[in-house]
Amino acid sequence: MKAYVFPGQGSQFTGMGQELYNTNPLAKEMFEKANEILGFRITDIMFNGTPEELKQTKVTQPAVFLHSVILAKCLPDFKPDMVAGHSLGEFSALVAANAMTFEDGLKLVSKRAMAMQKACELKPSTMAAIINLDDKTIEEICAKTEGVVVAANYNCKGQVVISGEVEAVNAACAAMKEAGAKRALVLPVGGAFHSPLMDPARIELAEAIEKTDFSTPVCPVYQNVDAKPHTDPAEIKNNLLVQLTAPVKWTYSVENMVADGADHFIEIGPGAVLQGLVKKIATGVTIEGHQ
Repeated sequence: MKAYVFPGQGSQFTGMGQELYNTNPLAKEMFEKANEILGFRITDIMFNGTPEELKQTKVTQPAVFLHSVILAKCLPDFKPDMVAGHSLGEFSALVAANAMTFEDGLKLVSKRAMAMQKACELKPSTMAAIINLDDKTIEEICAKTEGVVVAANYNCKGQVVISGEVEAVNAACAAMKEAGAKRALVLPVGGAFHSPLMDPARIELAEAIEKTDFSTPVCPVYQNVDAKPHTDPAEIKNNLLVQLTAPVKWTYSVENMVADGADHFIEIGPGAVLQGLVKKIATGVTIEGHQ
């Protein structure tokens, strides 16, 4: 069974989607539609912008979403048995699986990016990757640390990202190293994604998600909040909203997809991060990517 997976923020690169734009009429039409919806030529930044320009949240999230979704829509053999996306990638997965329209998905992603940017500006916050420490120890250290710090991304066994206030993250990193972590590396990100500090963004996005029409997807969508397959539009909506302040359970999503029959994983979009993670989580499966 084929499982299509969609990357999140951080996979962007200059030139992303350009070949698709130049060679596929449908892709060109969709990219131009996106420029119109966003009110600026995001394609100019995607194709020719500097890494700094691409790093702006208002650009990064729509850019990764557009590259992934347009690529999926242009693949002649795109017939997923199941889909999943990492954080932002969940929006790409939902549009690719026809749970919402391309236009609505892009509008939500743009609103999400702006809301997250605003939330990041309220308080100094960050994220850090913890390497080679078990999930339980990480959770216990976060719970004991003063201030806001939580496990945010369960990427694969031995790789968890924590998220929270700068001082709390730094203190937790020191404790993780003492507990035996091979590395505790603060990441160059703009804020504490998937933590309680994103609550203002969740509140801001709630109304937009509520007003958006969702349909039954063509296949199950394994969502970040519980790593389980969903096809009910009301459940999908709720999970998408909770996702902003809840951890990304990627390890468990991949394990559940494999348990449900996935033996061929295909990453759609920029980079190859998810291919690397799937390799570490699942054995005996085929992995490939389209970008």
